[in-house]
Amino acid sequence: MKKGLMLTLLLALSVTFMSCQRGGGGAGGTASNGAPRIAFVMKTANNPFFIEMQKGAEAEAKKLGVELVVQAAEREVDVEKQMQIVENLIQTRVAALCVTPSGSREIVPAVNKANAAGIPVVIVDTRVDAKALADAKGRVATFIGSDNYEGGKLAGEFIAKSLNGKGKVAILEGIPGHETGDSRIRGFREALKASPGIEIVASQTANWERDQGFNVFQNILQSHPEVQAVFACSDLMALGALEAIAAAKKTGQIMVVGFDASDEARAAVTKGTMGATVAQSPAQMGALAVENAYHLIKGEPIKEEIVVPIKLITKENAGSSNPGK
Repeated sequence: MKKGLMLTLLLALSVTFMSCQRGGGGAGGTASNGAPRIAFVMKTANNPFFIEMQKGAEAEAKKLGVELVVQAAEREVDVEKQMQIVENLIQTRVAALCVTPSGSREIVPAVNKANAAGIPVVIVDTRVDAKALADAKGRVATFIGSDNYEGGKLAGEFIAKSLNGKGKVAILEGIPGHETGDSRIRGFREALKASPGIEIVASQTANWERDQGFNVFQNILQSHPEVQAVFACSDLMALGALEAIAAAKKTGQIMVVGFDASDEARAAVTKGTMGATVAQSPAQMGALAVENAYHLIKGEPIKEEIVVPIKLITKENAGSSNPGK
């Protein structure tokens, strides 16, 4: 009797463990109802940009009748956590994987694991480092995102024009070595080459975060009180810079340009406390990622790169119906 009871308990534990390993989904990348399971791993769920991206992805998943699993680290700088999330999803055998990499090089081992498992990978918003991917013999199905270099140029041209080609500016960078921020900075610096009278007096990282944007720009203001404009590689950092400017009682005296065109940034542009922001269309990126992942699951060909349009949002067009979104 005791032996039979022990066997029953062991069998129950085995079934429970197997269910947890599958993550509740069906076999071969399908949900329990037979719908394909697509995973979408974002950098964070605490940024308005990625919240919009998730909304677009969820709307497309509902339209296509697929199950969408959305996960993200708490902070964009948590590359290791994102890697763990991706690897866990690979273990559950999702049918396709969409990722916005927190690290352009760091994501490569996870891409290789997905390749080995036969799971197609769609990269969104931030490119994978091409050399690191080639060296590892990894493969991604497509990249979907904005031209961040051109977006940086738009910001640089706007600031140069606003300052009449002369003045002192600062840059708030994203995560060092991160392709998205690096491309925006390169584009910004390229635009300023046409205005030799403009000097970049400081370029420091604020890691995409609002509180760091506040602290870093506060320090820049103390070191360079003559600064006339700041380009922040994301709206969260730009909004942090606005708070630092307000704390220094310099509101309206320093031009602030951001990137992402979040609702709060648009409101600041409309109000006039912020000069401009570059719109990217995150909801469209999310929808395109799910749509193309679905095509891959069905064995249909897709483009190797899909560029989503960008647009400079200024006071003149900030109030129109979602320009650039």
